[in-house]
Amino acid sequence: MSCLFGFDVGTKIVGMAVGNRLTASARALAAVAVRDGEPDWTVIDRLRQEWLPAELVVGLPLDIDGKDQPMTRTARKFAAKLEARYGLPVVLVDERHSSREAARRFADGRAAGLRKKSDAQTIDAEAAAVILERWLVQS
Repeated sequence: MSCLFGFDVGTKIVGMAVGNRLTASARALAAVAVRDGEPDWTVIDRLRQEWLPAELVVGLPLDIDGKDQPMTRTARKFAAKLEARYGLPVVLVDERHSSREAARRFADGRAAGLRKKSDAQTIDAEAAAVILERWLVQS
């Protein structure tokens, strides 16, 4: 299987998604808590062992003009830690507007009765799915 992980890096939560290169599709997987600047690595380790991704895709938050912003450095550091920890290829991908798309998907799911307000933290994982889907379509 051509499994990949996508990540949406935040200061409180890192959204994770799992995708498949063959189908060029992705789905939200987990919202991992961040404490003292570090994600809960035990959760990420467990999911990596379960899914065995071949590649990791990290959203790179750029400003509207495509330039670095304060969160860009955080995402780059996270990507470097992933690469050092797992020895897997890590790709950085422009994530502009992914959170907006994830929020729209969440709202559509609520309107259809498929999501509850209490599911809101999954928006971060949904944003990771958007990032991963975009990359799969482009690559």
